[in-house]
Amino acid sequence: MILVNGEAREDVPVTDRGLAYGDGLFETLAVQRREPGHWQRHMTRMAAGCARLDLPMPDPALWLTEARTVLASGTHGALKLMLTRGSGPRGYRPPPSPEPTRILMALDIPAYPAAWREEGVPVRVCRTRLARHPLLAGIKHLNRLEQVLARNEWQDGFQEGIMLDTEDHVVEGTMSNLFLIRDGALHTPLLDQCGVAGVTRARVMACARGLGIPVHEGRYGLDDLFGADGLLLTNTLIGLWPVQALDGHPLPVPPLVGLLQRALDGDGP
Repeated sequence: MILVNGEAREDVPVTDRGLAYGDGLFETLAVQRREPGHWQRHMTRMAAGCARLDLPMPDPALWLTEARTVLASGTHGALKLMLTRGSGPRGYRPPPSPEPTRILMALDIPAYPAAWREEGVPVRVCRTRLARHPLLAGIKHLNRLEQVLARNEWQDGFQEGIMLDTEDHVVEGTMSNLFLIRDGALHTPLLDQCGVAGVTRARVMACARGLGIPVHEGRYGLDDLFGADGLLLTNTLIGLWPVQALDGHPLPVPPLVGLLQRALDGDGP
């Protein structure tokens, strides 16, 4: 089921700025027992994105009512929320009083093999680079062309691609955040120039600190990845996957991975 501004429909006007300019935001939530998971965390990030783009934030209670309506139509694994600035006149200048478009859709997700969680997945380094733009760093805006180009670099053999920025710093995967394990500590790229500050990334960092595991955010290069004691990928739908190989170079899956997975599983709704 799909709702657009509270109505069951599957279309938006061609004048919608989300279509014309990618002027908007989105969130993807895991669903359990027809309830969207970690709702408040996603709403907090959506609100932060709205503040950054000067976009009116819908009432979270309205979002939640509509989400439950969408999810009541069946058993789904994910819920996607999109918010655009709505329609406006031609040109980049936003309308002075925008009427945002809310889109909610229930999605089915594939049943990922258990081995990917336990043994890890092979990944590659992408040629496509992420542009550095502090104003957009961290938020989940609708402009995803860099990720589209990066994901088009391979068809089979890898489950994810690692993206660097234009200064050769490792940032994230095409659909995931990245962690390095080194000397018993957890490291993750700083996302102050580009990249998405994932909800699951924040949860993993909180779980690690709760377990007494040091957590560091910093600048890392490819040498840091190849020399790590382990690499982890995280997002809302996959949870936490270890990396078994990077560009064909085998990587270990240390016991710390299982400890973090169990902590994440018990992190609550």
